[in-house]
Amino acid sequence: MATREELRNVAIVAHVDHGKTTLVDALLWESGAFRTNQDVAERVLDTMDLEREKGITILAKNTAVRYGDTKINIVDTPGHADFGGEVERGLTMVDGALLLVDASEGPLPQTRFVLRKALEAQLPVILVVNKVDRPDARIEAVVNEVYELFLDLDANETQIEFPIVYCNAKAGRASLEPDPDALEPDLRPLLDLILERIPPPEYEDGHPLQALVTNLDASPYVGRLALCRVTQGTVRPGQQVAWCRADGSIERAKVTDLYVTEALDRVEAAQAGPGEIIAVAGIAEVTIGETLADPDDPRPLPVIAVDEPSLSMTIGINTSPLAGLSGDKLTASLLESRLRTELIGNVSLRVLPTESPDAWEVQGRGELQLAVLVEQMRREGFELTVGKPQVVTRELDGRVHEPVERVSVDAPEEYLGVLTQLFALRKGRTEALVNHGSGWIRMDVLVPARGLIGFRTEFLTETRGTGILHHVFERFEPWFGELRTRPTGALVADRRGKATSNAILSLQERGSLFVAPGADVYEGMIVGENARAEDLDVNATKEKKLTNTRAASADATVRLIPARPLSLDQALEYIREDECVEVTPSQIRLRKLELSAQKRQSAASRKARGLAPA
Repeated sequence: MATREELRNVAIVAHVDHGKTTLVDALLWESGAFRTNQDVAERVLDTMDLEREKGITILAKNTAVRYGDTKINIVDTPGHADFGGEVERGLTMVDGALLLVDASEGPLPQTRFVLRKALEAQLPVILVVNKVDRPDARIEAVVNEVYELFLDLDANETQIEFPIVYCNAKAGRASLEPDPDALEPDLRPLLDLILERIPPPEYEDGHPLQALVTNLDASPYVGRLALCRVTQGTVRPGQQVAWCRADGSIERAKVTDLYVTEALDRVEAAQAGPGEIIAVAGIAEVTIGETLADPDDPRPLPVIAVDEPSLSMTIGINTSPLAGLSGDKLTASLLESRLRTELIGNVSLRVLPTESPDAWEVQGRGELQLAVLVEQMRREGFELTVGKPQVVTRELDGRVHEPVERVSVDAPEEYLGVLTQLFALRKGRTEALVNHGSGWIRMDVLVPARGLIGFRTEFLTETRGTGILHHVFERFEPWFGELRTRPTGALVADRRGKATSNAILSLQERGSLFVAPGADVYEGMIVGENARAEDLDVNATKEKKLTNTRAASADATVRLIPARPLSLDQALEYIREDECVEVTPSQIRLRKLELSAQKRQSAASRKARGLAPA
């Protein structure tokens, strides 16, 4: 096999918030991609609004830096397991991986997930211990934990002999020595290690063209762009190629434009050879996993395989009485078209029909991934009704199995008792419990995925906002039985109108309110949380009776507790099976699936008597 010594392809994988995108920034500065006085935003690859707002990477993106005579293509992957499809897709484009680990937090559940994917792809790994300048850094212990993780994931002898580089990505400094004071003034130790330990792309001389489509993008000038890794052969603009489709058919197509990445820009190229990461225009309907090949000798590459979804929720049109007030995309056909469009670029999503013609079951990796999709649609002008997230079950050996998550919790040691109780209620099994001796503990627990729906809010409440929670899919296990649902009921409006101060004043004693005076409410809308377990129908629009006798200071003592508005993520966590979230561009409301109080009471009565639903 011949090699291209002037080229390296490497992915950066890590747990969320361990500094992947910050390291890419530093590498771009190191390579001279920016002027000395240029004003560059932090995390320059996080270009989506949601990525900047949430401070996380959602889509895998690639860039390129020059180091001497070598071009290094870098793929920045998400750290959150909900976007694992992006990680798996990014790893098909590279020949090695940088595993970033925080010098204080050490390997966490998503570290295990991304490392497992890298090891399965037989990629050589370089360990980058980042944030060594933290005052609570425990460098030696973290390196030992990473070795244990490699052993736990059954890494082979060559994989476990990984090199280590110590880094402060934010300052752009690195060293091969574990001493934070011995850091070099630049990232040359890391770049030298990449050239030494990441193998160059291999290819066969004379082999016909093969390029695997791993991602999609769009240009306002040339339309859809297919991002490919050229495995064999060369490709040029204007060249005829065989388009090997996912359904097995082969069509002839023409490459109208060819681009390669230089720093943050795509530049036109006269040709691209093996190992190069390219963007191709001219094939309007190309999708991820398909192959561009030689038209005289087409040889399709294997389609990208990703893990199956573990969570689902129903998305339908908005059917509330307030539908159409703020959005302009309301019909079922527009909604279905948008969901089908999302499938083209998101390999880890599934969209299935339901019994209702205006609702669809959307399956994904987790609550965050599904919430991001809904938030994107909301910003595009859609009005939606979103049901409670449910786990996707499987039948194995004649028994129903459900997904189990590995949860890692860091919290002050005084909350150990309450955390143990919280996980016990959700049928969790504690696998490891470590007290670092600094007043903090770490718990590793295996919990059914449905037990974690709505758990984050309760967890933060019980730990007074100090706890840190991460979880990742572990495996499928037999059904655990019934779990305790939300312990509180809902305050449900019994009529349409505007919420009044007088009504909210009297409802404050019942629980916490989600609406403020003047908000539009309707029958079946959830206006607050009942302190007791049962639901309660309330009048949130009751006005104060006017009389001709009034004390001058009668209204001066009214004190309303501020409403507790829920974000989209919090609303999806909060609802029960008989509730849903109404999502519009301007409002997020909670409501019952059945708006009529009379019909809900009738259904509850029939259920209590053991009768079938009417």
